[in-house]
Amino acid sequence: MNSVCFSMSLIYRQLRYWLDCLLLKWVPPSLPAMQLGPDGSSQNPMMVQFFTWDARHPDMSWWEHLAKEAPHLAALGFTQIWLPPPNKAMEQTGRGYDAYDLWDLGEFDQKGSVATRWGKKEDLLRACDAARQCDMNVIIDAVLNHKLGADRIEAFRAVRVDPLNRLRDIENERPVKGWTAFDFPGRLGKYSSMRWNFNHFTGLDWDELAQTNGVFRISSERHKGWSRWVDTENGNYDYLLGIDIDHRHPDVRNDLFSWGSWILDTTGACGFRLDAIKHMDRKFLLEFIKRTRNHPGRKRLFAVSEYWSANLQLIIPYIRAFHGQTSFFDVPLHENFHRASKAGASYDLRTIFEGSLVKLRPGDAVTFVDNHDTQVGQSLESWVDTNFKAQAYALILLRCHGYPCVFYGDLYPNNECFDEGTSRTLKQLLLARKSFAYGPMVDYFEHRNCIGFVRMGDSDHSGCVVVLSNDPMLDQTTSKVRMNVGLHQGATFHSLFDGTRTVAIDNNGWGAFPSSEDCVEVWIKTGEHQ
Repeated sequence: MNSVCFSMSLIYRQLRYWLDCLLLKWVPPSLPAMQLGPDGSSQNPMMVQFFTWDARHPDMSWWEHLAKEAPHLAALGFTQIWLPPPNKAMEQTGRGYDAYDLWDLGEFDQKGSVATRWGKKEDLLRACDAARQCDMNVIIDAVLNHKLGADRIEAFRAVRVDPLNRLRDIENERPVKGWTAFDFPGRLGKYSSMRWNFNHFTGLDWDELAQTNGVFRISSERHKGWSRWVDTENGNYDYLLGIDIDHRHPDVRNDLFSWGSWILDTTGACGFRLDAIKHMDRKFLLEFIKRTRNHPGRKRLFAVSEYWSANLQLIIPYIRAFHGQTSFFDVPLHENFHRASKAGASYDLRTIFEGSLVKLRPGDAVTFVDNHDTQVGQSLESWVDTNFKAQAYALILLRCHGYPCVFYGDLYPNNECFDEGTSRTLKQLLLARKSFAYGPMVDYFEHRNCIGFVRMGDSDHSGCVVVLSNDPMLDQTTSKVRMNVGLHQGATFHSLFDGTRTVAIDNNGWGAFPSSEDCVEVWIKTGEHQ
C-alpha cells in the first residue's frame, strides 16, 4: 500500500511539473523588462557580487573599498553591483542578514556602533555615487524575512511545533517569553515611527521563560498560524530563523513598502536582491515589487530572488506565481557546476545545462558559479573547485543566455576562497564578454569531455569561439572541436590567452579549435583588439 501511494505521489508531481511547464508559456520573461545596465548601452550587461561572507578591508571601510574599485569594475565590463545588506545588524560584525533595523544604514548609535560592518551611511552613499559615475547600477540586498537582536523581552503565548513538519504541534499552546520588542532607541523614530512587538511576528526559536530551543508558532489576536503562501518544505517553511516577520500584518506591510521606496531614493539603487523568498509570503513579495515599481523612473526596476533549490521543478511554481516580476538565481546550474568539479573527467559536459533554469527559461535566469552561501564552511556549502571554476565562468559569461553574476571571492584576493590562477583567467573571460561575446550562438556539444560553441558576432563585434574540457589528458584529436565561424572564411583565429596559438579557417568557414592545458580556450579573429 505504501509503495502504491508513493508511486501515485510521483505521478502527481510529474503531472504537476508538466502542467507548470505548459502554463509557463503565458508567463513573460522577467529580464528583458528590467534595467541591467546604463540606458542606451549596447555592452553585454553583467553583475558583480561585491562581498564574501567574511569580507573586510584592512585599511578602509568596505564602502570606501567599493568606491575606490568602481573604475576598475567598470573597465572589466560590469554594469551592476550587488551590495551586501546595508542595514544595521544585531551586532557590529554582523553581515546584515542578521537584520536589526532596516532604516539604519550606519547612521545611528545602535548595537554598539554607528557604522555597520560595511561602514557609515555617508560612505555608502559615496560608494553608490561612485558606481553611478562609472555607469554602473547598484543592487540592494533586501533582508525582509526576519529580525534579530531585539531590544526587550515580551510575554505572550505560543505553540511548539515539529521542526520537520511545522504543521504538526508537539505541545499545547502555553506562555512563553521572547526577544520580540524592537524599539530602535538610537534612531528615535526618524524615517519610520514603527516599533515592533510580538504581534508583528509569526515565530521564534527560543523561549526565554523555559530556556528552551525549538520552533515556536506565535499566537496573537490577529493570527494563529503560519502564512499559507510559502514553500511547503517541512510542511510549511514560513519560519527560517530569528524572529519571523508576519507579512500579512498591515503595519508590517506598510513599513516594508515604505522602506522599499526609501532605500532606493536614498541610495539611488536600481533594484533588489530578495533574500530567502521561499520563507516569505508570496503575495506580499509580489505586491512589494509592484508597489516599488509603481513610481516614476522605476518601471524597469531590477529584481532577482533567492529561492535556494537545485530542483528546477520546485522553482517553476514560483516563476509562475511572480509572473515576470522577478528573475531567479539559477541554483540548479550552480549545482551542476559543483558536481562537475567533483566528478572530474567522469562528468559528461554535454549535460551541463540539463535541469537548469537557463535552459528552460533563459529570460528569468541569473547565472552564477559561487557566492557567499556556497563557500566552504557555510550552511549551503557547494563550492565549485578550481579544476572546473574557469569552465563554469566561461559557460555563464560567454554565452548569450542568462544574466551572469561574478563572485568577489573569485575575482579579488581574500583569505577565504581566492585562487590566483582562477582570478587571472576570470579577468580575461570578463574582457572577452565585454569585447567579443556577441551575436547568435551555435553549440558543438559532441564529445563528453570537450565541448565548444561559437558566438557569431554582430555589426560591431567579430564574435569568438570557446572550447572547454574537463580532462587535461585528452589526446590531440578529442581535444579539438570542429566549428563553423560563419562569414570569416579564410581568416585566422588566435588564442585570447596565448597569441602564438592560431587556427586557420577554410574557405567554407570551418576550423578545428583545440582546448588548452587549462581546459578553457577562447579564440578570436586575428586583427581584432580588446
